[in-house]
Amino acid sequence: MPQNATTDDPRRLAEFEARIARCKTIEPKDWMPERYRKQLIRMMSQHAHSEVVGMLPEGNWITRAPSLRRKMGLLAKVQDEAGHGLYIYCSTETLGVDRNDLIQQLLAGTAKYSSIFNYPTLTWADIGAIGWLVDGAAIVNQTMLAKASYGPYARAMVRICKEENFHKRQGFEIMTTLAGGTREQHAMAQDALDRWWWPSLMMFGPRDKDSPNSDDLLRWKVKQKTNDELRQRFVNITVAQAMAIDLTIPDPALKYNERTKDWEYGEIDWEEFWRVVRGNGPCNRERLAARRRAHDDGAWVRAAAEAYAAKHEPAASVA
Repeated sequence: MPQNATTDDPRRLAEFEARIARCKTIEPKDWMPERYRKQLIRMMSQHAHSEVVGMLPEGNWITRAPSLRRKMGLLAKVQDEAGHGLYIYCSTETLGVDRNDLIQQLLAGTAKYSSIFNYPTLTWADIGAIGWLVDGAAIVNQTMLAKASYGPYARAMVRICKEENFHKRQGFEIMTTLAGGTREQHAMAQDALDRWWWPSLMMFGPRDKDSPNSDDLLRWKVKQKTNDELRQRFVNITVAQAMAIDLTIPDPALKYNERTKDWEYGEIDWEEFWRVVRGNGPCNRERLAARRRAHDDGAWVRAAAEAYAAKHEPAASVA
């Protein structure tokens, strides 16, 4: 349990800020400002929720994968995402919160998760696009989080990033195969890119000027770069990859800036972004309904595990 006062002590706060400035890692038993703890809980719980909800768009394609090899790869990926959620829930519990409380917030619709997972997967090419774009965007963001000031979160990210790199390669291979196939397969890959490109850019969060939490997170070195900086890095990486497999980024405003060496992109539909974040995207209600159903269906497993633990826990020592 973190050692926090109800109100932050000025001396301790100064020592904390100095430690952050020296790029020292903060551990669960270290003193930390209450706002630092709350920002971490908010950010990490949203991340964990996103990993769990993120299984749903791909899970419904496991039975429809075009080959045994593809089925095995997708099964492994979905299983990885469940593990990622577990790592981060466990890390969040080091801040003094209960995982069950966080899950109840998700099921009640009061907790947020990444907006990207509220879009439908219409074809097999969408599975490739998710691996390439969504996991690619996650890698850009999470490699920075592997350097976060809070130790448990940073350490969880190290393993997660390794697995996300596999997921991205898997997705890019699917897209490469489709783009190099028949005319219909190429069109399927392009259609998936057209539909997932802009939601993938939205994954990095609101514009810097509209982000209420970034200043704190940057000052405390939870984040290393701003939303817009990370978004630009993702665009620079992904445009070249699309060109390599003969796919077109669906942005007529896209152009290369010789001076900055950046690919400049068009305006994101921020109204759509906020609409999805607020629960009114194409699949928001469907995703939450699926999570609630899975939670209810798994009640007997939790009850059995609790009964087993109660029966086999060591007897209290007698003085």
